[in-house]
Amino acid sequence: MRSAKATLIWAALAAAICLPIALAGLSPQLAWRGPIYILAGFAGIIGLGLLLVQPLLAGGYLPGLSAYRGRRVHHWIGGTLVVAVVVHVAGLWITSPPDMIDALTFTSPTPFSPFGVIAIWAIFAVALLALVRRRLGLRAWRIVHMSLAVVIVVGAVAHAMLIEGTMETVSKAVLCALVLAAAIKVMADLRVWEKARQRVG
Repeated sequence: MRSAKATLIWAALAAAICLPIALAGLSPQLAWRGPIYILAGFAGIIGLGLLLVQPLLAGGYLPGLSAYRGRRVHHWIGGTLVVAVVVHVAGLWITSPPDMIDALTFTSPTPFSPFGVIAIWAIFAVALLALVRRRLGLRAWRIVHMSLAVVIVVGAVAHAMLIEGTMETVSKAVLCALVLAAAIKVMADLRVWEKARQRVG
């Protein structure tokens, strides 16, 4: 019974991530896009999928992973997320430098750009701070990490939902809702902000 439940959880997670990617691969908009632009776009979609995995790992909700192994996988997924973001940005820069300059300088007329750029910088900030985590101390690291995680999740979800691109609408909305729900649940279960207030006090 426990094995069947674990299988269902992993199957549901795989479907939540892989289905939007597969449906995006069927988008007719890909016919007018070059390979670098397509690679950049799918790197962004994969990054959104990884944002669903991260809170599930942090909360220990995925069966078959010990707390230690879950944290290790969380670190590796974080590194993979950074790579996906770099590929996403680099690909869009190669295909359309003026658009990326406008986005990075917050002068783009597209409403989804600022949300994506803010999420990107927050992801890079988490990655850099992870390198000096021991110097920060566990308390400061947790507060900063969770604060930036909120910025990343909200920014990435808003960015994805406002884009009318290759992602299919329903599967994209479901994935975004799951990312938000997973982030909210792990913060509630871990009582992140309550602990942060106690530590600050």
